[in-house]
Amino acid sequence: MNIAQVCHVWESVPPKQYGGTERVVSYLTEELVRLGHHVTLFASGDSTTMAHLEAVCPTAIRFSPGILARDASMALLLEKAFGSPDRFDVIHSHLDFLAFPLIRRCRVPVVTTLHGRLDLPELQSVYAEFKECPLVSISYSQRRPCVRSRWHANVYHGLPPDQYRFHSQPGRYLAFIGRLSPEKRPDEAIRIAERVGVPLRIAAKIDPADREYVRDVMVPLLSHPLVEYVGEISDAEKDAFFGDASAVLCPYRPEPFGLVLIEALACGTPVITYDHGSFPEIIDHGRTGFLCQDAEDMANAVRQIHTINRRACRAAFEQRFTVQRMTERYLEVYEGMQQEMRGTAHRVSNARS
Repeated sequence: MNIAQVCHVWESVPPKQYGGTERVVSYLTEELVRLGHHVTLFASGDSTTMAHLEAVCPTAIRFSPGILARDASMALLLEKAFGSPDRFDVIHSHLDFLAFPLIRRCRVPVVTTLHGRLDLPELQSVYAEFKECPLVSISYSQRRPCVRSRWHANVYHGLPPDQYRFHSQPGRYLAFIGRLSPEKRPDEAIRIAERVGVPLRIAAKIDPADREYVRDVMVPLLSHPLVEYVGEISDAEKDAFFGDASAVLCPYRPEPFGLVLIEALACGTPVITYDHGSFPEIIDHGRTGFLCQDAEDMANAVRQIHTINRRACRAAFEQRFTVQRMTERYLEVYEGMQQEMRGTAHRVSNARS
C-alpha cells in the first residue's frame, strides 16, 4: 500500500526530546515500512525515518528561533501532501483540523487522527462544519465533545516492545514526567510526595507559555528536599527514569490519551492517576495502578503500591499497547476507507449509466 503520513513541523519525527504526537507518528511510520508498505513522511528535514521523507523546512520550528513567519512551513506542508494526492492509496493526517478544507476536496481516502483535546468551545463549530471528514480517536473519552463527528475507528497508541525494558524491582522514588504546566499539575505531584514522605523525581520541559506558572508556583516547590528536578529527558533516559521508580504519578487533568501511562507500563511500573478522561481506558484499577478520586486518595494509593504486580503491568502493555497492535488497527482503517471509496465510485458510475 502507498501511504502518506502527514505530521506538523513544530517538532521533528521522532522528536529530539518532548513530543508525544511526533513519537507515535514515528513508531507507526517505521512499522509500516517494516511490513513492506511504501510510506512517504511529510515532516521537517531533521526527521529520521526509513520512509521516503518529503521535508518542508530544514529543521523543526521549535529549534528555529529565527523564523518569524512560522505558518509559511505549514502552507508548504499542506501543498506538498495534498497537491498531488493521486500518488497515494491513502493519506493519514496528524494535523487535527488544519487540513479539513483540503480533505473535503481530496480525490483519495484521507483519515485524520485527532491527538488533542476536543472540549475547547472554539472547536465545536469547526467539527460541526466538517462533520463528513473521517476521524480516528485515540480514546473513547476523547470523542465525547464531538459525538456527531464521523468517527471511523478508535486506535490506542502503541510503543515498540523493545523501547523499554521490564524492571522487576521497584525503586525508592516516585516519578513525574510531562510539562511544568497547570494542566499537568506537577505542583500536586509534589504535595502528594510530601504527604507520604517519598522522594519525587520530575522530568519536564518548560514551554514559554508556562513561565509565569513556573516562576510563581513551581520554583518555590522545587526547593523541597524530597524533590529532584532533572529537566527534559530523552527516550534513552526514560527507561531508567520510569523503570527505577516505584510508581509514576499522573495527576494530570483529563487527556485524550496519556502516552506516559503506557511508557510506564512497558517498564513494569504502576501508574497512579485520576479516574477521569482516558485514564480508565488504560489503567486497570488495582492491577496496573490506581484510579483515584482526589489527592488524599492518591496519597493512599502510594502507600498501597507494593500490592501491584509489576509483571502484570508489562503484560498489559504487551497485550494492548504495542506498535504492532496499533499498526494492525490502522491498516484495518486504511483498507476500510479504500473499500468505502471504491463503493462510492461504483454507485456513482451506476447512477450515471
